[in-house]
Amino acid sequence: MTEDEGAGGRVLLLVPTTSYRIGDFLSAAERLGVAVTVGSDHQQVLEQYSEGGTVTLEFMDPSRGVSRIVGFDRDYPLAAIVGVDEETTLLAAMASQALGLRNNSPESVKAAGNKHGFRTRLANSGLLAPRFTLLPAGDDPLEAARNSFYPAVLKPLGLAASRGVIRANDPAQFAAAVRRIRAILDHVEGPGEARRHILVEEYIPGGEVALEGLLDQGQLTVLALFDKPDPLEGPYFEETLYVTPSRLPADVQDAIAETVTRAIATLGLREGPIHAELRVNEKGVWLIEVAARSIGGFCSRALRFGPHGRLEDLILRHALGRPVPAVELERPASGVMMIPIPAAGVLRQVSGLDAARALADIDDVTISVPLGDTLVPLPEGNRYLGFIFASGDTAEDVEAALREAHRELEFTVEPA
Repeated sequence: MTEDEGAGGRVLLLVPTTSYRIGDFLSAAERLGVAVTVGSDHQQVLEQYSEGGTVTLEFMDPSRGVSRIVGFDRDYPLAAIVGVDEETTLLAAMASQALGLRNNSPESVKAAGNKHGFRTRLANSGLLAPRFTLLPAGDDPLEAARNSFYPAVLKPLGLAASRGVIRANDPAQFAAAVRRIRAILDHVEGPGEARRHILVEEYIPGGEVALEGLLDQGQLTVLALFDKPDPLEGPYFEETLYVTPSRLPADVQDAIAETVTRAIATLGLREGPIHAELRVNEKGVWLIEVAARSIGGFCSRALRFGPHGRLEDLILRHALGRPVPAVELERPASGVMMIPIPAAGVLRQVSGLDAARALADIDDVTISVPLGDTLVPLPEGNRYLGFIFASGDTAEDVEAALREAHRELEFTVEPA
């Protein structure tokens, strides 16, 4: 038995049924010798046969979810609770607080998870911030468009993966964006404010980066800083390439880390993974968002830390109160491409996978949409076709490999 296995402990993973992440967390738990309970928002087929292994929860009603978790803890004591995706971070914080486990305060998680709450909390922080305003559901889009600043970016308050995020350069585009976002929100479950209101922000020009970090009693450890080489200028903001290490100058990277550190202190976040999106231009570093969770989709597979495992290993170690070792990437550079959806319709065929996987520096190509599924591009859609992973000696090598692998792929999409 290893030292980790002897430490034991049961972790509750809160995972929406639509999440990509569960497999990677389960693999990490197995490596650490940790018992796992999967908490999901739909009853699982084998729940009655899996003693302590699964529990059904209501993510949209956190108070009921907390009561259910507290009751579960009496039968299967929990050492940690981890909210794997955006939808589960608040419930994880509330339940951890109720059980006296390591946690962020629910108030800090709420502020980070609501785009207007985030902007409001940081308004007096001294950090660079765009102008912003809140557009309630009942407001006339044409009148709001006449009174807006331009260029503007309109955002739902609670959606992730750039869903519903639209740039408007003039009043006509603004009014059209409002109608389009409201149509998206009509089909989204969630708290009332998040479904009713739209955040309007001044567009921030510049290159974009993503910071992956881990908090321990408020102290930030930067695990990776990703460049996003493709410009994200709108009208929609579909992310594609993430490459680390960043090629920005060292002083700019320091300023990015300092900006995130000040933001998390202002928000009140203190424990666990954080994922921050920022833009950099001649005026300095601008925060786009800070999420109290790790990077989404399969993107964490771009981060391999040799004998210390993957990102999920570090998250579980921290949640359980175990020491988190100093880590460095297994190879000097790595990255991921989130494969964009080429067109709306039904995915019929994917060609070129073998050729893409055989390229130098390519680690894997994963298609995450089954054949026969309907593809929905941004801003209405909320998923990617798949993910390409690469690692190499330099960030330039990794970026080139990802682009070459993508060129090898061909997608047959039948109009719906």
